Amino acid sequence: MAGWRVGVVVGKKEWIDSILTFKSNMDSGMFYPIQAAADTALALGSEWFDELNAIYYGREKQAYALLDALGCKYRPHQAGLFVWAELPEDYEGDSFAFSDEVMDKCDVFLTPGGIFGSEGTRYIRITLCCPEELLKKATDNIVAKFRK
Repeated sequence: MAGWRVGVVVGKKEWIDSILTFKSNMDSGMFYPIQAAADTALALGSEWFDELNAIYYGREKQAYALLDALGCKYRPHQAGLFVWAELPEDYEGDSFAFSDEVMDKCDVFLTPGGIFGSEGTRYIRITLCCPEELLKKATDNIVAKFRK
């Protein structure tokens, strides 16, 4: 369910009523099949979560190898489905130019942080929603072709 937005709110009745008033004017609620899928996922045993977490930790480790190959700086153990990294210190362009360069030379797409606003111009984002093997292939392409 990576990328699906599912949540729950718990609190005082007055707070919940305020949220419901706001939400009723913004949308018509969460699509029921997503709610049902979340309910099913939350009812699974801990071994399912452990297995899924192991998959994402493997992807995270490979994303770090990719970023190391690019010379980017990052904070390990970020929360969420993405890893954010700062461009190499000696890189004079912005995240758009960096992403374009990596795409042109290595056939690897990195999300330029600048699309999220001016604070992201020196950052890139890597998704952890793709298979670890694909991240490995991207890392190999970068090692073979980037800044050579």
